[in-house]
Amino acid sequence: MSIKPDKWITRMVKEYKMIEPYVESQVKDNAVSFGVSSYGYDIRIADEFKIFTNINTTVVDPKNFDPKSFVDFKGDVAIIPPNSFALGRSVEYFRIPRNVLTICVGKSTYARCGIITNVTPFEPEWEGFVTLEISNTTPLPAKIYANEGIAQVLFFESDEDCLVSYKDKKGKYQKQQGITLPKVP
Repeated sequence: MSIKPDKWITRMVKEYKMIEPYVESQVKDNAVSFGVSSYGYDIRIADEFKIFTNINTTVVDPKNFDPKSFVDFKGDVAIIPPNSFALGRSVEYFRIPRNVLTICVGKSTYARCGIITNVTPFEPEWEGFVTLEISNTTPLPAKIYANEGIAQVLFFESDEDCLVSYKDKKGKYQKQQGITLPKVP
């Protein structure tokens, strides 16, 4: 990037509606920060969660996932059980341009508490709300605060468009609206 990263993100948001809603500055007011950061964008987690449970004693199978493995929860603070995980979704909706790839990493505030956020890259021309995987690696229950920062998105712009985009491939997670469970075509 030859322009300031935060200015680049603002330009891409205006040109491609890349992030909606978009917060032009970093918000820190008694919250886990979110909005534009030095070289990326800190996304927020919405107030809806799917919390992993073992009450049905099912086997986790990515090719035949049983939705009964999760309990749905909506609220300002989700509690993830010890050594367990939850799924959430971003507050922000993304539209990634054809010449951009992103990598998303968890926020250090949560990581320092043993809470790891995993997200796969947003491929060129992927669009949707981000499904976030949040792992509690500790032997204690862990709090996740809705509508606050959970992960940072880093953007990588290429000099040219990719040959085949996620949209071209008709990717199975294109335009996902809510928390999306695993799918196998």
